Amino acid sequence: MAETRILDVRSLVPAERHRSILAAYHDLDAGSRFILVNDHDPRRLYYWFEAEHQGEFSWRYLDQGPRIWRVEIGRPKMSRVAAR
Repeated sequence: MAETRILDVRSLVPAERHRSILAAYHDLDAGSRFILVNDHDPRRLYYWFEAEHQGEFSWRYLDQGPRIWRVEIGRPKMSRVAAR
C-alpha cells in the first residue's frame, strides 16, 4: 500500500497555502489521499471543495486544534473525475 503524503502548510504564506493544497488535491489519483497539516481550522477550504468538487472528494478531521489541525483529504475511487 502506498504511503500517505503529508502536506504541512503552516510555514507558507496564505496565498501559497491554498495553491499548494489545491495542487496536491488535483495530483491525487482516484482512491488516494493526503493529510493536510494546518495551524487553523481549514473549514472555509472545505466549503470551497464542497462548492467546486461536490462528490469528488473526502474530508476527515484527524486533529482539530487548538494548535494543529490535521485533515485527510482524498479522491474517492468512484468520484465523477475517476469515471471520466
